[in-house]
Amino acid sequence: MKKTLALFILAVVGLGCSSNDNEEVNNTPSFDRSAILVNWADNIIIPSYENYTAKVTTLSEKAATFTQTPDETGLAELRTAWLDAYVAYQYVALYDFGKASLLYLKLSANTYPTDVAGIEANIASGSYNLGTQIQFSRQGFPAIDYLIYGTGTDSEIIASYSNQATADYLNAIIAQLKSIAEQVTNDWNGVYRDTYVNNNSTSVSSSINITTNNFIKNFEKDVRSGKVGIPAGIFSNGVTYADKVEAYYKNDVSKTLLTAGIKAQQDFFNGKAFNGTTTGASLKSALDVVNAVRDGQNLSAIINNQFGTINTAVSALNESFSDQITQDNNKMLTAYDAMQQNVVYLKLDMMQALNITIDYVDGDGD
Repeated sequence: MKKTLALFILAVVGLGCSSNDNEEVNNTPSFDRSAILVNWADNIIIPSYENYTAKVTTLSEKAATFTQTPDETGLAELRTAWLDAYVAYQYVALYDFGKASLLYLKLSANTYPTDVAGIEANIASGSYNLGTQIQFSRQGFPAIDYLIYGTGTDSEIIASYSNQATADYLNAIIAQLKSIAEQVTNDWNGVYRDTYVNNNSTSVSSSINITTNNFIKNFEKDVRSGKVGIPAGIFSNGVTYADKVEAYYKNDVSKTLLTAGIKAQQDFFNGKAFNGTTTGASLKSALDVVNAVRDGQNLSAIINNQFGTINTAVSALNESFSDQITQDNNKMLTAYDAMQQNVVYLKLDMMQALNITIDYVDGDGD
């Protein structure tokens, strides 16, 4: 009996050792999260916010000059500054977290279509709180678009600024843009940069996860759907909305803004420095490190090739998306489909390859 018990114990110990000795090792390569975060923060995000703040500051200065002495020259300079700042905004719209999320930078800067009746009511009353949710559609770049393009001929627009309430409102909504931009930029240049870079774990609340989710969400919701899908009738059973395009009153820069938004997306994916041509650690390099493939091809190459397809489709569009929708909406649908394919590659294939969890829900499927 003792001999049998001893043999049993030896067998159990032997099995235990055998299991440990042959334990499966995970040889999947891991990407350098810290390097990616440093590149994102120092070479892409902070320079993008600094540029945006500078452009909004110029916009504020041009608005102050114009409203003090309304004339054709001042209006032209104000309009140029508005478009410059609007393009710069496309490069920070990806980063709706941290102070930007707390201050509702995106919602206050680019909620469209703008609420014309609400804007006129605010001007008439002279009393409004731009920090409240109901005011998001009465401010930002779409509201400025209306105030400098949508109230009549150039001479009528200039004359409207003899009304001090109109001048005050334009300056107030631009001051709101500038204040939020400055606060967010100062936060990044203060303690938040290090907090962001040091949050390099694999948790759902890590900087990699939060940033990547915001990148994809911006592409899916704001670029694909907001700029193209909604006005083109994708989500309304084919009923189109030519009045829901971005920059509706200027009317010939929707393509410019879309192109900037797509470039911001692709540059971020590739880790391209905002103020240069160099590339650093990025989602692309991470995919290459983990050997991510689809149909026998590198996933990073597939994604970049699809960005090329998107750019080709967008280049075929009219400068006025309102006109494009009215005259040949199929080209808008083609552009949407090209972007939708990259939503699949990014949101499904890339996230799975990098083991990053999607933290938002959409209602239109992938």
